[in-house]
Amino acid sequence: MNHKGLLFCLLAAAGFFAFPSSGFSETTLSAVKLDTMNSSVKPGVKVASVDTLAAAVVTDSLARAGERYMPQTIDVLGSASLSMNHDLSVLPRLMQEVPGLMLTSRGMLGYGISDGGSGNISIRGLSSGASRVLVLIDGHPGYSGVYGHAFADSYQNLLAERVEVSSGPSSLLYGSNAMGGTVNIVTKKKLSNGNDLDLVLGSGSYGTFTAEASDQYRRGKFWTNVAGQYARTDNHRPHMAYQQYGGTFSAGYDFSSHWKADGNFNLTHFISRYPGSVQEPVYHAAQWISRGSGAATLSNLYKKTRGNLSVYTDFGRHKIDDGTSSPHTRTDRYFRSIDNITGLGAWQEINWVKGGYITLGFDFQHIYGHAYYTSKESGETLPVQYKNAGASHRNDVAGYLDLRQSLLSWLDVFGGVRFDTYTMCGLGKSHSEWIPQGGLQIRPWNAGTLKLMAGKGFRNPNMRELFLYPSSSQELKPERIWNYEASWKGGAFAGRLSYGLALYYLKGDNMIQTINRQNVNTGVIENSGVELKAAYRVNDKFELTTNHGFLHMAHHVVAAPEYKGYAGARFHSGKWSVNAGLTYVDGLYKSIGAAEAQETFCLLDAGLNYALCDNLTLWLIANNLLAQKYEINLGYPMPRATFMAGLKLSL
Repeated sequence: MNHKGLLFCLLAAAGFFAFPSSGFSETTLSAVKLDTMNSSVKPGVKVASVDTLAAAVVTDSLARAGERYMPQTIDVLGSASLSMNHDLSVLPRLMQEVPGLMLTSRGMLGYGISDGGSGNISIRGLSSGASRVLVLIDGHPGYSGVYGHAFADSYQNLLAERVEVSSGPSSLLYGSNAMGGTVNIVTKKKLSNGNDLDLVLGSGSYGTFTAEASDQYRRGKFWTNVAGQYARTDNHRPHMAYQQYGGTFSAGYDFSSHWKADGNFNLTHFISRYPGSVQEPVYHAAQWISRGSGAATLSNLYKKTRGNLSVYTDFGRHKIDDGTSSPHTRTDRYFRSIDNITGLGAWQEINWVKGGYITLGFDFQHIYGHAYYTSKESGETLPVQYKNAGASHRNDVAGYLDLRQSLLSWLDVFGGVRFDTYTMCGLGKSHSEWIPQGGLQIRPWNAGTLKLMAGKGFRNPNMRELFLYPSSSQELKPERIWNYEASWKGGAFAGRLSYGLALYYLKGDNMIQTINRQNVNTGVIENSGVELKAAYRVNDKFELTTNHGFLHMAHHVVAAPEYKGYAGARFHSGKWSVNAGLTYVDGLYKSIGAAEAQETFCLLDAGLNYALCDNLTLWLIANNLLAQKYEINLGYPMPRATFMAGLKLSL
């Protein structure tokens, strides 16, 4: 890290109060009770009880009031924090407020997929683009059944009541693809009687327009949530237009104080134009992507036990025109793919002795993918060579045991194991994996907690690695990592100051890489780092936060910075609310190997909200106010200063 990064870190750690953060909620550090029965996460994962960055610094992500067990470092962002600057996606706020998390981007709006795509989520040097970070909706996994990656354009704020980010392996509870961590989007559920209708409109730089409408309703035991959104932009480069629309519907019914049921369905469609890199322009390239997900859940909650049974699906249809290198020629075919993940999950937790909890869980997934080409002229499926098309069915079956016990008033222990079997249907090939995890928690005094943990993560090979393209191999085995972590969290000044520190070391082998045009399990990864977080509530009107992530990689990884820091605050008084935040990124690898390239940049963002009346708020957002010239993806320069303005109507 250069001297600029070090200076930024020292200033922020000392109280870099001049640059505010947009991530604070309307509440402060005081706890807000959760509807724990509607908690989507599994019992070992606990959800923060406050919608504030300050609380996210020290939370254990408690899913159940009073429970203190959670080995990983967890950050929780509530809806007020996520929507502070009226972002369509939850991801930009996560990049600012979660140390160790990096998000790739290429323009003002839209991430896209395939060549030139962005939206890759990296946690501690492990990425969603490589199937090593798992994104979930209400605890249900969703990713491409062909390539294994996440879909950044699907993760809209209209879904989210809160987002829980787990740094470090979560494979004990969530299995494959969670070896680097998880991002869990918990959907909105109205808890009080009434009807809330919101409309948000925005317009800004490069012909950008956004619209979002939502309605939350509850009467007695029945509730619904329906929302829709539309967005479009020309973006800052020619041939880079983007358009998206989607919506969500969810409903639930409380049969009694012990039993509840709910379900949801989400759908997103986007059209993304792709101009190629500035070094190698591409013409006539476009992507038409439709993604959807749905789930139905039955929950129970008693004095000594609670549990959850759910069925879910995640699916997609993709059409891609790869374009050409000449503006005068066009391709004669589309690449298409269809994929689907259908799953069943169940777990039950029992408070079997005082301070002791045991959880038994079961997961099943059927993963389907089909990749093929069609003629633009006739629409017929085209024959291809060299395994450039194909289909596959895979099953993943797992059971797990999780134990948590309070031994003394200041000492807790936790541990668990998962057994996972992955089968390639029709081929008679399968492999199994044991996933252990354990640790302890020490509270030497009331205002501080020390955690020590070790855990294993893994990833099963995806369809592309197993079946597609000449490099594919059906002999691939799961990737594996071991993560070791020590963390401290504390507070002071009657809860006005909260802070956290985490040190970690992870080492993986069996990593899948292509050697001599063949996919093999020969890669290794070895990362270590330090993460710091702090937040301070000056008074009821002024709040401050900062976070920093330092990453050392023995083997460099694209889109993973050696340092990322953030400092900011929020001030509100009467009808006015002002926020801003400064993000500094140093040593970001845009490419590795012989043509290794790194990037350093500093971004200043700000937001202003004014309540014109009880039901109408006007807002103005500015990004990259320093007009930095920078890239995150090699060859894809980011826009300079951009602006958005709009209104929010609440009825």
